[in-house]
Amino acid sequence: MFAPVYLDHNATTPIDPRVLERMRPWLSEQFGNASSRHEYGRAARRAIDEAREQVAAAVGAHSTEIVFTSGGSEANNLFIKGAAAWYRPGIVAVSAIEHPCVMRPAEQLARHGWTLRRIGVGAEGRVQAGDYSAVLAEKPVLVSVMAANNETGVLQDVASLAPEARKAGAVFHTDAVQAFGKIPIDFRALNAAGVYALTLSAHKIGGPKGAGALVMDKRLELEPLIAGGGHERGLRSGTENVAAIVGFGAACEFAAERLAVTQRQLSDLRGALEDGLLRMGAMLFGSGALRLPNTTYFSLPNIDGETLVGQLDRAGYAVASGAACSSANPEPSHVLRAMGIEPGLARGAVRVSLGAGNNDKHVQGFLDTLRETVAKLHGMTALVA
Repeated sequence: MFAPVYLDHNATTPIDPRVLERMRPWLSEQFGNASSRHEYGRAARRAIDEAREQVAAAVGAHSTEIVFTSGGSEANNLFIKGAAAWYRPGIVAVSAIEHPCVMRPAEQLARHGWTLRRIGVGAEGRVQAGDYSAVLAEKPVLVSVMAANNETGVLQDVASLAPEARKAGAVFHTDAVQAFGKIPIDFRALNAAGVYALTLSAHKIGGPKGAGALVMDKRLELEPLIAGGGHERGLRSGTENVAAIVGFGAACEFAAERLAVTQRQLSDLRGALEDGLLRMGAMLFGSGALRLPNTTYFSLPNIDGETLVGQLDRAGYAVASGAACSSANPEPSHVLRAMGIEPGLARGAVRVSLGAGNNDKHVQGFLDTLRETVAKLHGMTALVA
């Protein structure tokens, strides 16, 4: 079967074979419900407890601060909607480049009496200090700023932003889904700085889809999104997906063990990739800011991103476009719009996100194929003209 070289790790990662082995018993002979009192149930509960310890250890948290969810989207919704339920409607402030699973629930609050403030970013995709201060002066109730952007890879200085929010009386949250496993995340230090909660997801770090977590200060009050049998300290009811949670724990263990090596290897590969792209005349978005070591977001003059992604896929390289996912919506990425990127250039955006399985040959092969594909597309444009 034809299998393109995978260069889209910010979308999801291949499951680590070691993770799969840890999960395997919980997909077959170990089938107990963790709420049951017999040995099958007790075994499942022990497995979940161990996974909770593994997730906590990977981010410097205590196991009692981990609330398992079905993934990052649910965890972000749990914070925004769950925290909002404890307050009178006020201001919810989020950065203009947040993932839709933060932006959409904030917009939902705005339809129910809340006021939404989008915190502006500069040309490199970093939160603008002046705009942030202006928003905080309005005394928001909730603030959410992502640790790393899923498109550009640009990092936000969450440790500096959170104390300012705390002084303003706001509850601060960060979506750390893209950052986790690529850069160090220390919840204890962030919590001391004023971060009340952060979001994680298993499938971004070699774990299974369907498992995530909200890491939260135990003093934070949340209304559950899902009521029922009182699972996860009453914050997320529903029979636990034991296999996925076990896989999440294992993925956290392995990601923490290899973090330093992962950072170095991915940074070297990205350097080679971006050297080649610059020689081709590419525009690199957010390149002047600190970024994740694996992420490159670029555009080539007079090339449509969606078209290029399709051509590269057929040529054997799986990457992502920065344009809207719907053909009925031609608008470019909201992240690039917030950064002030010219719409024509933004529509050409392509994201390459490297992972543990990539190597020098993959990068060089991609650059060679990209060069050939761009030449072909330019030739087709010239014929039409």
